Amino acid sequence: MSIALAVSIVWISNLWLTDRFTERTRSAAELRVALYSSAIMSELQRNRVVPLLLSRDPLMVEALNSDDFSATSRRLISFSEEIGAASLRLLDEQGRTVGSSDRTQLGQTHRNAAFFVNALRTNETVFTITELDTGAFQFTYSRRLESEKQGIGVIVVDVDLRQFEGRWRSPSDAVMITDSEGRIIIATDPRWRGQTVDVALVAQPPSSAFRRAIDATNGYFELGRSPDAYLRGEAVMQVEGRILFRGWRLISFSSYASVRERVNGVLALEIMGFAIILALTFYVLSRRAQSAAGFFRRESEQLRELNQRLSREIAERKKMQETLAVAEQTLAQSQKLAALGEMSAAVSHELNQPLAAMKTYLAGAKLLLQRKRPEEAQSSFQRIDDLIERMGAITKQLKSYARKGGDSLLEVDLREAVSGSLSMMEPQLKRGDAQVDVTLPDEPVMVIADRVRLEQVIINLFRNALDATKTSKTPKIEIMLNAGETATLSLRDNGEGIENLDELFEPFYTTKQPGEGVGLGLAISSSIVTELGGSLTARNGQSGGAVFEMQLPLHNSAHTTANATPPAQSAGPIKAAE
Repeated sequence: MSIALAVSIVWISNLWLTDRFTERTRSAAELRVALYSSAIMSELQRNRVVPLLLSRDPLMVEALNSDDFSATSRRLISFSEEIGAASLRLLDEQGRTVGSSDRTQLGQTHRNAAFFVNALRTNETVFTITELDTGAFQFTYSRRLESEKQGIGVIVVDVDLRQFEGRWRSPSDAVMITDSEGRIIIATDPRWRGQTVDVALVAQPPSSAFRRAIDATNGYFELGRSPDAYLRGEAVMQVEGRILFRGWRLISFSSYASVRERVNGVLALEIMGFAIILALTFYVLSRRAQSAAGFFRRESEQLRELNQRLSREIAERKKMQETLAVAEQTLAQSQKLAALGEMSAAVSHELNQPLAAMKTYLAGAKLLLQRKRPEEAQSSFQRIDDLIERMGAITKQLKSYARKGGDSLLEVDLREAVSGSLSMMEPQLKRGDAQVDVTLPDEPVMVIADRVRLEQVIINLFRNALDATKTSKTPKIEIMLNAGETATLSLRDNGEGIENLDELFEPFYTTKQPGEGVGLGLAISSSIVTELGGSLTARNGQSGGAVFEMQLPLHNSAHTTANATPPAQSAGPIKAAE
């Protein structure tokens, strides 16, 4: 009787759990289809506005009118990094690639390409699907660039939809996207591309990972359920969803392996439960036959052992508390010593630069006096006097940094701070051979800050760039100031780049040789920028070297147009060696 009851419970549980887990799997598949459709639409919409923006870019139009494409690729690379597009290309009216975020594409001709021909015929953004020789599909947005209402070129944005194929690939699921004609354009199995759904399912070889997953569902439909579709004679769950773009459809095929596994898992637990109940029944019957005296004796032995363990644990815990108190005192003392050492090192680090500059000016003044040129020597003495005042300001600010406070802040033109910092670094520039390109906007870039502290940050970044380009045959440093929603100062070098970005702004982290630096410059700079309400970040450039970017909030009265960036005017390259 008990065995028949157990079998009935297992059978009913199998039917109920199968229905329940099947619905859960279908709901999960429908949610997955909705998420995949949303991801495709987001990617398409994000790239759709790019051609419109770039078609109105003055630099692109001017380059096509003047046939000077020296800056177009650099401009497209910058846009590609900010937007995250797969590729940006600029074609002239002959279909030749004159600018590209991928420099290997420069010079390629697309005169007969559909995305080029269709874009020249209309004033709208054109979406094109091109089947490549490899069987894959290329998705592009293109738009015509005009000058005096005449088409002079085409901007092309490649949309990387194939990235989703790798993300969606799964041993137990298959996903495909079809266009309005029923042709598969995206699929987790590359061999499906270009075919219809029916042909693709029939042509799928039985050795695929998806087929092996379906083989695990054998016996599931013996219960009389009707499958959604068949893949080479095997049943699968099919879920379709619409993509609100040109009649596209997204189709997902899922095996029932997970359903069978879940059902079998629950059934195994039920069978195990019945076995445990049976075993417990025999155990209880056997325990009744044992002697009561033996039972109490074992209980007494266990209690004695428990008392002994508790006594040992109490003694060990007291010892650990005493050790912890000593460790806390030692840690407090170590923190005090570390703070003292950090301040001493910071003073030495920040005063080293003005002292070096003073030594250079003194040597120059001495030489000028020997040559009986006192007026020019007076200029060097005046610079030395300015440096002494700056040293006093630095020590005052280091004290402020130590107590986490600051002086009153004023309106500062960030362009003047950059110019002042370069003036401070003039002796080092004259001794080296680094080329410095400075690009500043025409209009003031006003921020609320302390100018001395701003110059301190800029000098630290500039010194690091000089040190990073020592091993370069043609050292070059680019400084660019932009004013958009925030004031952004970018400093790029062509050095070896940054090895450890995670610890870059930690105090005392440095890659320099002993005696060349203590690793406090970037830590102090990051703290200053943060206190001013901005951010200091670093990354490695795509073409090599390091890129540091400082962003500060603009003062409200700095610009009359909130979202417009004033045209940048290059200050021209500065050759360090004279």
